[in-house]
Amino acid sequence: MNILILGSGGREHALAWAVKQNPKCDRLIAAPGNPGIAQLAECAALDILDGDAVAGFVGENAIDLVIVGPEAPLAAGVADRLRGAGVLVFGPSQEAARLEASKGFTKAVCDACGAPTAAYAAFSDLAPARAYVQAQGAPIVVKADGLAAGKGVTVAQTVPEGLAALDAIFADGNGSVVIEECLQGEEASFFLLCDGEQVLPLGTAQDHKRVGEGDTGPNTGGMGAYSPAPVLSEAVQRRALDEIVAPTLREMARRGAPYQGVLYAGLIIADGAPKLIEYNVRFGDPECQVLMMRLGGQALDLIQACAEGRLSEMEAHWADDHALTVVLAAQGYPGTPEKGGVIGGLGDMPETSEAMVFHAGTAERDGRIVANGGRVLNVTARGATLQEARDRAYAMVDRIEAPSLFCRRDIGWRAL
Repeated sequence: MNILILGSGGREHALAWAVKQNPKCDRLIAAPGNPGIAQLAECAALDILDGDAVAGFVGENAIDLVIVGPEAPLAAGVADRLRGAGVLVFGPSQEAARLEASKGFTKAVCDACGAPTAAYAAFSDLAPARAYVQAQGAPIVVKADGLAAGKGVTVAQTVPEGLAALDAIFADGNGSVVIEECLQGEEASFFLLCDGEQVLPLGTAQDHKRVGEGDTGPNTGGMGAYSPAPVLSEAVQRRALDEIVAPTLREMARRGAPYQGVLYAGLIIADGAPKLIEYNVRFGDPECQVLMMRLGGQALDLIQACAEGRLSEMEAHWADDHALTVVLAAQGYPGTPEKGGVIGGLGDMPETSEAMVFHAGTAERDGRIVANGGRVLNVTARGATLQEARDRAYAMVDRIEAPSLFCRRDIGWRAL
């Protein structure tokens, strides 16, 4: 098969790494890719938000399957354009992608299907939104309604913090917000494959959103993750599937937008009862890195079956192991990251089924790898236990020469 992966981050590097291990992969192209992906695949300069450009590239390169990594091309309707051209594609339609692209849409779907989630109110004007926060008090959750690369959520511990979050969202030109009650419990990520009719639970993970150790400081796109998530027991997964995911999928089909692709349910669990925090319509980042590390080459078989509507034939085979990833971020992140810092020691890193450094925000300049984004590297390792995976990952972190980068030293603390 000739396969095209759209995207340029750590998630896409992990997908490319897993896909490349499957013997069905004859040719692998990533657009635009990154220096790490370039060691596994061809990289192509392509505007992945332009459906016509992507469709043209697919035709010119005899691509058999397109895997859409990030959410923005899905929200832009790239998957629809490809399906319209008869291309096999992994990723939901533009209408189905509204489950991530609009928090208000997701809340309306949950209301319609009875999926348990936080109480909320939606606003398109700043003044009534501010009045609502003042009336409700804190803690309270303020969410930008549209896509925000995982950083559009503020869990405000005080009313002034909530008001500041509202001011920032409207100042950025986002025309609407969703304000929610602050649910109490433990957060975890539940990943499922959906082919429009069938659903296949894929795996679980937990990430660390806050920039500081002990889960303190501002939210980020994720500072590390591990899989599996102990809090998502088989019983909790079954409840989440029966009470949240399955009703959502039925409601989406009723609306004429059957869901096809990976569905990432961000959950909060209290006393064994899950509630939905939010949906994402792509693999999480950095959760994808730990899932792919554990899945390996079978990921392509599952993705292909999902795209072809054959999930009823499939089963995910998991080893009794653990994986953990540590994010190395540029100084200044999640504010204004410092770019250009040289990264050394990567040539000595292992690239095996047990350990891998996935590139996220890197570039190559004058033959050297440099930081070129907020989250720069994802140092990922497997182990028979979570502690073993953690020790292996941090041992690799300590061998990387990158004074311009930082990481949390407590990834996995909740489970350990």
